Formats: sequence, C-alpha cells, structure tokens
Amino acid sequence: MPLAAALPNMRHPIAERDTMTDAQRLDGCSQSPAGADDEGIASTQLARLSVPLGGTALLTACGGGSSGSGSAGVAPTDLPASAAEAARFIQQASLASTSSDIAALQTLGYSAWLDQALAATPTSSNYGWLLAQGYAVAANQYSSSGIDAMAWRALIGEANPVRQRLALFWSEYFVVGAAGLNMAWPQFAAASYFDLLASHAVGNFRDLLKAVTLSPAMGEYLSLRGSVKADAATNRHPDENYAREVMQLFTIGLYQLQQDGSHVLSGGQPVASYGQADVTGLAAAFTGWEFNGSSSTPDYTNTPMVQIASRHDTAANTFLGATVPAGTTGEQALEIILDTLFNHPNLPPFLARQMIQRLITSNPSPAYIARVARSFVNDGSGARGNLLAVFKAVLFDSEARTAGAAGHGRVREPVLRMAQWGRTFAATSAGTWSIGDTSDPAYRLGQSPLRSPSVFNFFAPDYTPPGTTLAAAGLVAPELQLLDETSVAGYLNWMQHVIVSGAGDVTAPYGEQLAVAADATALVTHINLLLAAQQLDSASLALVTGAVAALPSATPANLLVRVHAAVLLVMAAPAYQVIK
Repeated sequence: MPLAAALPNMRHPIAERDTMTDAQRLDGCSQSPAGADDEGIASTQLARLSVPLGGTALLTACGGGSSGSGSAGVAPTDLPASAAEAARFIQQASLASTSSDIAALQTLGYSAWLDQALAATPTSSNYGWLLAQGYAVAANQYSSSGIDAMAWRALIGEANPVRQRLALFWSEYFVVGAAGLNMAWPQFAAASYFDLLASHAVGNFRDLLKAVTLSPAMGEYLSLRGSVKADAATNRHPDENYAREVMQLFTIGLYQLQQDGSHVLSGGQPVASYGQADVTGLAAAFTGWEFNGSSSTPDYTNTPMVQIASRHDTAANTFLGATVPAGTTGEQALEIILDTLFNHPNLPPFLARQMIQRLITSNPSPAYIARVARSFVNDGSGARGNLLAVFKAVLFDSEARTAGAAGHGRVREPVLRMAQWGRTFAATSAGTWSIGDTSDPAYRLGQSPLRSPSVFNFFAPDYTPPGTTLAAAGLVAPELQLLDETSVAGYLNWMQHVIVSGAGDVTAPYGEQLAVAADATALVTHINLLLAAQQLDSASLALVTGAVAALPSATPANLLVRVHAAVLLVMAAPAYQVIK
C-alpha cells in the first residue's frame, strides 16, 4: 500500500506553496509525500489513519542564531535537568539516544558520560570488517562493492556511536566521495579513510590533517597522489587540486576571518585569504607523493603515501607568507605546510563554525563561534588544536545547552535520521549490512554516507533557500540544500518501508516499544523522547497519539502496526526533523 493511501490527509509541504509561508517551509521537512512505494505499511489497518498533518499544525521555527553571551555551558559534573535534556544532548553528541544512554547520562553527568562514550572500543575496523567479509577477491579489485555496507555497519552497528558521529562529521568536512575513488580496491580505501577519521576524531587537528593529506583515498580523490614537479620542456605543472581545497575547504576558507567568524573587511569588502600565487607555491611544495605498495592487494590503501624524491620540487616555494627553502625534501616540506596551515588565524573560527553547524545550530552567534575558536587556540593547558577540547566546547556552551532558544536548531540530515532509526530501535543485520546506496532522492534518502557528489559536500555551510524569508534575514539552513519535492516524498516512502520491513538485511525488533504499545499515549511519549527529545509540540502529539489510538491493539500483530505507525509519524513531523 503506498503512503498516500495509508495517510490520505497528509499534505505535501513544498508542492502547496500557495498555502505556506517561507518560514513554515523551512520546517516542512518531509511532512507528506505523494509517492508510489508499493511496499507500504504492512497492514490494512494503517490505512485507517486519517491525520491532517499538513498545514501549520506541525510547523515550528528553525534557523537563526541565538544571541547568547554566556561562555561556559554545563560544568563537567552537571546532571541533565530531565530525561528530555539528556536525550537532546545525546542526539547532538552522538547518533541516537537510547533508553540506556539516557539513564546513564542522568547518572554520570555530561562530561563523564561523554568521556565514557568516547572510550568505547569498536567491534572491528572498517578495513578489517571488509577483509573478514571476503571482499578482497579479484572480482572486487575495481568495484565499489562493500562501500555502502561498510559505512552503514559503522553508523548503525558499531559500539562507539559518539566517535562514529564525529567520523561522519569529518567525512563531510574532509570530503572524499566514493565515486571519485578511481583506483584499485576503492572499498578498502574508503574503509581505511573512515577508520582514520574515527581514530583521529578527538585527537589533535594537525595530526588529523597530516593523516588526511597522506591517505591514499584523499591522494586519489583530490589528485595529490602522482603530482610531479614542473617540467618546462613538456609544459608540465604540479597538480593544484589538493593545494587549493586544503586551503579553501579544510583549513582557512576563502576570506580572512575575525575570531568570531565574521569577515575581515577592506573598503567594505571581504579580504581574500589567499591568491593564485599561494596555490601555485603550495602545489609545488606538495609534489612527489605516491601510493605505498602494489595495487595487486588492498594493503596499499591502508598505508600512508610515501615520497618519491625525484618527483618532488626542491626549488624554494612560498605560500601564505611562508617559505619552503630550496633543497627541502618532500617530507620536510609537508611539515612546513602543516605548520603554516595549522597556525593560520583563520583555522579556529573556520572549523568552529562548521562543527557548531553540524552538531548544534545552523546559525550560531559570533560569540559562540569565538568561544569555541578560543578552545582550539588554547585547550586550557596551552595546547593548540585539541579536538576533544573543541568538541566539548561546542557541546557544553550555554547556547548549545539552552533548549528551545528562539531561532535555534538545525535540520537533521537524512543519513542521521536513518542511523538514528537503526540505533534507537536496536536494528541488527544478518551479517551483510545490505542497506545499499541510499543516494536516490526519489526512492531512498537522497544522501548516502561517503557518497558526496563533490568535494563541496552534500550541502554548503552558507546555503539558504533562495527567495525565502530566511534569505531575506541573512540566515542559512545548509541541510535544506537536499530538500525538494522529490526528496520529501522519497524520504518518507523509504522510511515507511524501512520501519516496517527493514533495509536489506537490517531489521528492528521494537521490543521496548511493543511493551508499551497497548497505551497509545505511553507509546508516543516514549518515541517522542527517544527520537525527538520530547520536542514535538502539543498539537503534533495530539494528532499522532490520536492516530495511533485509533488502531486496534488486541493482538501482537496489532501492537506492531501501532509501533510502526508511531515511529513513522514522529519521523515525519517537522518538530522531529528540526532538532532544537
């Protein structure tokens, strides 16, 4: 049964533009599709749902930045004020807030819970899992087979969800898209890269930047691998791809920044951070790197690149005010490059803003950015670039811990919703994690981990829907770059199928939910806490609870239909899709 038949009165929030304001449209993330997924909710009983979830009933505000001026947020020993605040914190820091996690946080307090979560030992490396699953066979040498299974297993099945959440963040910051891995054993290169991001997630930024730079996946994706010194006789020049992107996207950005993230201005215009001469000099200093080992086995994808001395440009090269002296080896040049980028004044606010956007709110105040930037400059012990200190500064800040602040929040990107479903409801795999590529916006999520279509990620930090009140107000909503009529319908039709039947061999038992399903109010309240940190408004709760209560509850099959309906309706609600 298609979703349109199961939920006949749900309206399409984008197609009905004449009845919605731009502000409402921001939060109208996937309320109602008009799609044709014949899998449907597996019961004719769900067709009885007649819930008017369209219009303004479920719409809440999202977007702007709070003007909070506090510096500290919670103290390390602070306990959350409620289960809802515990769930909200976990959903910002991790991939899902399970009942056990909420209880643990209420007992341990914020900092102790976070330290414990970060110390969790992974079941296995992604690279090791691919080996154990038998992907290292000749048929896969030039195939992407295994990339999706590996990524979804990490996001849903690994034992350390906070670190996996950070790995996902870093994968959308230091972007490597699977389609650009035109190399032998691309699935192993992607797995090794995701392992690298997880292992360095809360280490030092300089170490992370070095590991990313020398990773075979990045070397292939942005063509640093194989870049050779200039040769005037053949008109050959060093490849500038990585040199440009490591500045523009990974460290300093296009324009000089104040520590609060605002632009340095000259004559009322932003001042550029670098020019073509900087790109040229940096590209020359970056020459000589190559894969380490033969491509006949996957081993080389799990080993940092090495220098080929004869390919490296040993002339003096300058960039960003730094000089690589003549005669410098490739390894020595790399250290100068890393030091220069790492100590650039733009890096702290450039990174701070994007981490806040991905974890907390799309439009952080300048004061919030400045506070997090200061934690990058000095972690309290004099160390620069301590990513654990930065992560905690983002999470513990007063703006992060103020639930419901006006104009505060962000849209949950589709991959996060899918991973949250899996972890919240204890989904397991028969062993293959065959969810597949979920990039198709018409029939799946419109997004898939490690499959960004370009180095610029799935969405840009400064994106705002054009011609909207958000744009007029100077606000951004990055994740809405994935939203259109097709993706709205595709998301709900896909999740309807997943909630009922699973995704590939990944299914959820819903044991905890079935135990309370006879009481519609208790069931919806429980799911509202786990998925939305109790952020559904009273009107939304009344609609969802009424719809669930109207379903029979006499048999175990009836109860399961109730659970499916409650999960789907909560995940359809804009108050869930926009986390405050």
